[in-house]
Amino acid sequence: MPQRPHFQLYIDGAFCEGHRRETLTSQNPATGEDWASFAAAAPEDVDRAMMAARRALNDPAWRDMSQTARGKLLYRLAELIEENAADLGQLETNDSGKLLAETASQTAYVGDYYRYYAGLADKIEGAVLPIDKPDLHVFTRREPIGVVVAVVPWNAQMFLTATKLGPALAAGCTVVLKASEIAPVPMLAFAKLIEQAGFPAGVVSVLTGTAENCAIPLTRHPDVDRIAFTGGPQTARHVVRNSAENFAVTSLELGGKSPIIVFDDADLDGAANGLIAGNFGASGQSCVAGSRGLIHRPILEALIAKITAKAEQIVVGDPLKASSQLGPLCTRDQIENIVATLARAEQQGATLHFGGAPLPQAGNFMAPTLVECASPETETLHIEMFGPVMSLLAFDTEEEAIALANASPFGLGSGVFTQNLARAHRVSAKLKAGICWINTYRAISPIAPFGGSNQSGYGREAGLDAIHDYTRTKTTWINTSDSPMANPFVMR
Repeated sequence: MPQRPHFQLYIDGAFCEGHRRETLTSQNPATGEDWASFAAAAPEDVDRAMMAARRALNDPAWRDMSQTARGKLLYRLAELIEENAADLGQLETNDSGKLLAETASQTAYVGDYYRYYAGLADKIEGAVLPIDKPDLHVFTRREPIGVVVAVVPWNAQMFLTATKLGPALAAGCTVVLKASEIAPVPMLAFAKLIEQAGFPAGVVSVLTGTAENCAIPLTRHPDVDRIAFTGGPQTARHVVRNSAENFAVTSLELGGKSPIIVFDDADLDGAANGLIAGNFGASGQSCVAGSRGLIHRPILEALIAKITAKAEQIVVGDPLKASSQLGPLCTRDQIENIVATLARAEQQGATLHFGGAPLPQAGNFMAPTLVECASPETETLHIEMFGPVMSLLAFDTEEEAIALANASPFGLGSGVFTQNLARAHRVSAKLKAGICWINTYRAISPIAPFGGSNQSGYGREAGLDAIHDYTRTKTTWINTSDSPMANPFVMR
């Protein structure tokens, strides 16, 4: 039997085992078998990574590097990511169960995020202020905010790392990246590309480990200036409490329960495809999963028929095979939670049109599932399922659809399918969500801000403004008069 691969932490420019020599194993979701091991960080490793990040922040090798030179390092990192996308994608597929076709293509695409921020690195500008006092020249400059802790989940790790690491490095910060202890292998392998790109030691470290030994010591560490967190609301509450120890500027991207509204004038094929993409894409393991389908009552039956016909063609299987269209879930716990939630929904009057059970094969495979909900109180409309479960609810009026869409503590994504341009503008403006897709779903770009509101968090990732979130503004006042500064106790 071939030896399982082992992956190390990356601290201060070197790969290493954890201080306590503890290891964790990763299970392949497609087979249910352990396939790799990785080093687990201890609090001592957290201290070492944070000390390295603080030292590197003030080291002339990074501190005095020109903004253009920083951009060139990011360009090189983008090239390396694209060159290694297939290998990183296979590691992520083995680790998380996501389709290789998706992981490889997504990894290649995130190169564009680093390239985008590489181009912005030398365009971080200050301003000269038209001050209201004579003989004073006043200007601002943007300086790196400092040491950043970036906490990334397992479900879209290359993308969610890029939205944090790209702007942070372009701004001149140093970063300690905390990968999820569930399926962290791609991030530990990604560290090799950071090293190859030529970033000075300590500018980026990559850790993983348990909450107690890694995540908590990181987010409450006194050397943290900025926390960028993606995960669930419950964990985020702990992160916010921890940040009270260091007053770190914090941004949160916490997932959601995104609505997709389909009006009776929509193209039904397009709407069905949007709902399938929003619910079955990535096996439903997406923070923007459109898992609340709100359907105009006159088309509900026809749309269910189209979705059912399309779902019957979905090939569920080995995520490494090109023919597979839906892979396993990352953990067995997800399936158990989904099955229990579906059982409660049926007790609440919901109709299960197809799916609803794990598939009888090795691994964490869940059948794509469609639930028609009897009322807005049906549990599947409120819980983030993180699996291939689509819940549909009928509405009668535009106002009702908007009210149902906004009846959620979350506010990340949303979708509207309609051929009426006026309605598209009208409805999208009233949806309480950070993102709204019209007649499409799950499209992303480094140019477009990404983030939510309410329990979906605060702050934005990607886009032009994100780079400013990793800087602080310094204001400089210069007396341009030949005369000495006036006596402050003599009032004129």
